[in-house]
Amino acid sequence: MKMNSEQIKQQLGIKAAELVHDGTTIGIGTGSTAKHFILALGERVKKGLKIRGVPTSDNSKQLAEECGIITLELNDAEKIDTAFDGADEINASLDLIKGGGGAMLQEKMVAFAARHFIVMADESKMVQHLGKFPLPVEVVPYGWKKVKQYIEALGCKQITLRIRNENVFITEHGHYILDSYFDNIPDPGILNQQLHSIPGVVETGLFLDMAKQVLVGYADGTTKLINRTS
Repeated sequence: MKMNSEQIKQQLGIKAAELVHDGTTIGIGTGSTAKHFILALGERVKKGLKIRGVPTSDNSKQLAEECGIITLELNDAEKIDTAFDGADEINASLDLIKGGGGAMLQEKMVAFAARHFIVMADESKMVQHLGKFPLPVEVVPYGWKKVKQYIEALGCKQITLRIRNENVFITEHGHYILDSYFDNIPDPGILNQQLHSIPGVVETGLFLDMAKQVLVGYADGTTKLINRTS
């Protein structure tokens, strides 16, 4: 019997938690796959695993602490051995689009600080080219409509201000997110530079040259660890 999406995420969480070593400090991602990772990690902690976690959102922090995981802020972490997180799209070079959950600024800061970054994703997230998933761009509220126009000038086909529960979605740092539909991003590095050159852009959902490994889950219940080749 084939696994559904939620079952694959649960399997990924369990397998990823098995990669965590005793005595390490880890980055803890945000989102539905990260939730299963935290729950599985909590079970290992109950059995004696000693770790500390740097969560990338208030939700992840709350769940981690409920599971008995000691948490600390990024400012207080002398080092992060490995960060674990999900992704919205992953290309063959293991470049990512992230930010569907709205915590991409913290996620990128923690992933960048980590010595090793492992991404958890089901096979549907593996793509040839990034861009089908709308690229989140985090912006300051002041002048966001102007920023939207500048992004459109880069060839973006459609941009929507993220709304949740009929209200503008506001990040934990008080920013807005513009979900930008490029359809195809042939050179993520150039686009990332162009976006960062726009005053008012705080961060983008392009995570480039960061993931060292991707743990991919399949509907038949298997997982595969893919390594970055360059």
